[in-house]
Amino acid sequence: MLVRDAMSTVVLTIGPDHTLRQAAALMSARRVGAAVVLDPDAGGIGILTERDVLNAIGLGQDPNSERAHAHTTTDVVFAAPTWTLEEAANAMTHGGFRHLIVLDRGEPAGIVSVRDIIRCWAPQRLHVPA
Repeated sequence: MLVRDAMSTVVLTIGPDHTLRQAAALMSARRVGAAVVLDPDAGGIGILTERDVLNAIGLGQDPNSERAHAHTTTDVVFAAPTWTLEEAANAMTHGGFRHLIVLDRGEPAGIVSVRDIIRCWAPQRLHVPA
């Protein structure tokens, strides 16, 4: 199975000046664990995850004033839609993260998460003979 078969194609995108509270509210409303951060001034694509928000709050930072750009991972590992789920899982395991932005022709086409991969693999595993 390929990443394109498992990824979420509706991607939450935010700007670098969103507060962490705004980002968290949007992620909660969409029931997603990550947002793609598009920063036209920096010319890049980053990712803000629930873990980033949690770490900031755990450090006592104010989610009403902290901006997404200060907590965004910009050294992102991107997946291609044609990667296998095994390749995506290996990249996540190697990098210690749970989300991959999927790029198609240089543009965000989706996000694949550990949960997406498990959802795809679980039915296959349930039918394995004992």
